[in-house]
Amino acid sequence: MNMMNSSVITEFVLLGLSSNEKLELLFFFIFLLAYSAIMAGNLLIVVTVTFDSHLHSTPMYFLLGNLSFLDMSISTITTPNMIADFLRKKKTISLWGCMAQMFFLHFLGGTEMTLLIIMAVDRYVAICKPLHYTTIMNQRVLVGCVLLSWAVGFVHTMSQMVFTITLPFCGPNVVDNIFCDLPLVLKLACTETYVLELLVIADSGLLSFICFVLLLISYTVILITVRNRSSGGLSKALSTLSAHITVVTLFFGPCIFIYAWPFSGFSVDKFLSVFYSVITPLLNPIIYTLRNQEMKAAMSRLRTQHVSSRHIL
Repeated sequence: MNMMNSSVITEFVLLGLSSNEKLELLFFFIFLLAYSAIMAGNLLIVVTVTFDSHLHSTPMYFLLGNLSFLDMSISTITTPNMIADFLRKKKTISLWGCMAQMFFLHFLGGTEMTLLIIMAVDRYVAICKPLHYTTIMNQRVLVGCVLLSWAVGFVHTMSQMVFTITLPFCGPNVVDNIFCDLPLVLKLACTETYVLELLVIADSGLLSFICFVLLLISYTVILITVRNRSSGGLSKALSTLSAHITVVTLFFGPCIFIYAWPFSGFSVDKFLSVFYSVITPLLNPIIYTLRNQEMKAAMSRLRTQHVSSRHIL
């Protein structure tokens, strides 16, 4: 309410990727195709995991289905508006629309960050304690872990947004990015935001970096454990973990760069934002389906069942 009373501006102007009309038209078609592929690929994973009896009872695929849902949601928060902006001369977003975009971006981002850590724990138990895997990673534990990830995401975004929405904005109102994000919006506030900037660095930047390091350490421990047990199992573990390591790097890399040094004004930040909101959700289905024989087999079974049901009808 303080923001509503003290803010003069009612909207923010997004500079986007380019001011060249021909280039923006090219971007429109590229990102439209990318967003369509994101939705189709991740939705296919969610449907496959949900309806295939061989997968939805397996912890890894249960978590993978949730990861795909988060990827679709994160991309939907930013990409449709970005695609529409490529066709607009004036790229604007309302003050509260900007706040909502930042809230959900950090809510879902914090949830996905936690889910990736849970997926690493799942792989550790599966590879290092295979005899106790089904007992440890039972359905109750899985549901609890997913609910925990959503709770962490909510606390993560609220710890920053509860202060951001009270800031006054009286101009300028130009955001040099494709969507609203905390570091750039905080710079536009008509008050001192040094403490809040430190909070963003600690909450988003430092947390992303620590989680990334911990995940890499956990994967290293898994590989060392497997190598000490059996040299033959190392190649299988590498094959399994390489997909997870790729996803973790793609997710945390841009986050660390954007939020660990969020107020330096790097022009590359907007391209990292594209990577975070478009490229990573696009690559995740490819990484998990093209390299995973079980996912391919499950999709084939669903396709066969669909064809058979159509013949019966």
